[in-house]
Amino acid sequence: MSLLLKVVIIAALLLSIIIPFGAFLLGEKNKGRFKKSLGINVFFFFGTVICVSVAMFGGQAYAADGAAVASTASGLGYLAAALATGLSCIGAGIAVASSASAALGAISEDSSILGKSLIFVALAEGVALYGLIVSIMILGKL
Repeated sequence: MSLLLKVVIIAALLLSIIIPFGAFLLGEKNKGRFKKSLGINVFFFFGTVICVSVAMFGGQAYAADGAAVASTASGLGYLAAALATGLSCIGAGIAVASSASAALGAISEDSSILGKSLIFVALAEGVALYGLIVSIMILGKL
């Protein structure tokens, strides 16, 4: 990676922190400024992440004999598999946390509904398994 690209990446990351903070300080003293500064932060941060990932995964990597072994498509494929697994596990964790706590509360009042409450917890856990299956399917295509 060239020095100019590194400087641009560092500047973009610093601006993704400074600009939302400035929007927060200059905004009116109401709840809307939190949403505005968060939106600006998300826009700049994910914009920087997308630009950096395109720059890093762009081009081709060569093995010792000179044959191309990686390209942008394979790099983004690995990124997609990681996102599928990670985001589905985060969603399943949130779902299991709320459904399991509600199930424990319901079981403490009436122990005859144990089977019904475990079904809801298992359905929430299935989201993580579906994400894992999707990521395995993506890795199978690479």
